[in-house]
Amino acid sequence: MDSQKQLLIIDDEENMRHMLTALLKRFGYDIDAASDGYEGLQKVRETSYDFILCDLKMPGMGGMAFLEAAKDHLGATTVIVMSAYGSMDTALEAMKLGAYDYISKPFKSDEVHLALKKAEERERLKKENRQLKDRIQKIEEKCKFGNMVAKSKAMKSVFTLAEKVAKYRTTVLITGESGTGKELVARGIHFAGNRANMPLVPVNCGGIPDTLLESEFFGYKRGAFTGADRNKKGLFEEASRGTIFLDEVGELPLPLQIKFLRVLQENEVRPVGDSKMKKIDVRVIAATAKNLEEEVRKGLFRQDLFYRLNVLPIRLPPLRERAEDIPLLARHFLAKFNKLLGKRITDIAPDGMSLLLSHGWPGNVRELENIIERAMVLAEEPVLTERNFPSDLGAMGGEDEESEKLIEGYSLKAAQRIIEKRLITKALVTTGGNRTKATQLLKISHPSLLSKIKAYDISI
Repeated sequence: MDSQKQLLIIDDEENMRHMLTALLKRFGYDIDAASDGYEGLQKVRETSYDFILCDLKMPGMGGMAFLEAAKDHLGATTVIVMSAYGSMDTALEAMKLGAYDYISKPFKSDEVHLALKKAEERERLKKENRQLKDRIQKIEEKCKFGNMVAKSKAMKSVFTLAEKVAKYRTTVLITGESGTGKELVARGIHFAGNRANMPLVPVNCGGIPDTLLESEFFGYKRGAFTGADRNKKGLFEEASRGTIFLDEVGELPLPLQIKFLRVLQENEVRPVGDSKMKKIDVRVIAATAKNLEEEVRKGLFRQDLFYRLNVLPIRLPPLRERAEDIPLLARHFLAKFNKLLGKRITDIAPDGMSLLLSHGWPGNVRELENIIERAMVLAEEPVLTERNFPSDLGAMGGEDEESEKLIEGYSLKAAQRIIEKRLITKALVTTGGNRTKATQLLKISHPSLLSKIKAYDISI
């Protein structure tokens, strides 16, 4: 045995206690003994044992009564009961009360040792199972941030950065194409920080009419304009001590950008119709699908406001740049819609996953989510195949447009990396992770495949 195990023997027969003590000490157990259930109960209140050998038939408190009385103190202790009067019904009753095994008296000495060895093996397997679950949980935690899941290197970097900035009031600017999950990152930052119990106020800056923007953001005083029959808090005040999420901040008109600059600089707002400024404590997270630097060059966005918003930039890569996230996201949506739709779809077949990997996803994660939901609504089998997805899925968006989005810029090396990574990911998914078969599909050597998997950080 690697380390001495604590074992308690509870039996009213002194000869039995002595015999078991002498026997089991030879196998390295550290032994305590008790003459009945009452004494045994006192000992388990004071000491945490690995194993207990307990007789069922004893004067005073018997084994069944001991199991019932000691259940709050046993924890991970393994209990083996013994009896010369028992039956299968007795054994089952003892198991219901928490016993692991049952030995009939009289027994051979090796029976007790074998029962304990079996119990030790059970405990070892339970420990390994717990450790495995802990490792899986840690892996899953690394692949999650808020309600987002990903395992690509690019997204793990996003998660790491978001987790760090969540602890501070720092202004964050999230950029990325529509559907990449900018609001999910903003929500993750808010709820991972010390403002999680305060309001999160999301605002679509492009969804408010220009004439109402100022009063919506800053509030107004009664009588400030026709219809202002009461004082009203603005969105910045509603987010007090919390977070305001300014989605599509690039849509703000220039006159309002000046007033936003003051909010960020001075942490104060002035309601429409009021002569006094109001101090606010609000964390600002902004997001846009536009290239704000380009908007600044065109004179459509103020440079000083851009610098104020861009304190800590987070760029979300489009889905076409991180194909290795598609299987993980697809199965995440399977689990989500199984609950929402009351379905029991278990997986996506290789031909279906291959189709998902071949698509360019101009609508990014949101498009993938919609495609999975549609497929699950129409599916009649427990596994989604390519028949459950639109026949033109891989061709959506047009070949020229798709190629343009896939390969941005003019670098041949960058284009080669993108294409190779997508094809390797597709081959590995199609073959269920079988690298030998993947090399046959890709028509490259096994060492070359291993080298590229490592270089492109592919984790399938």
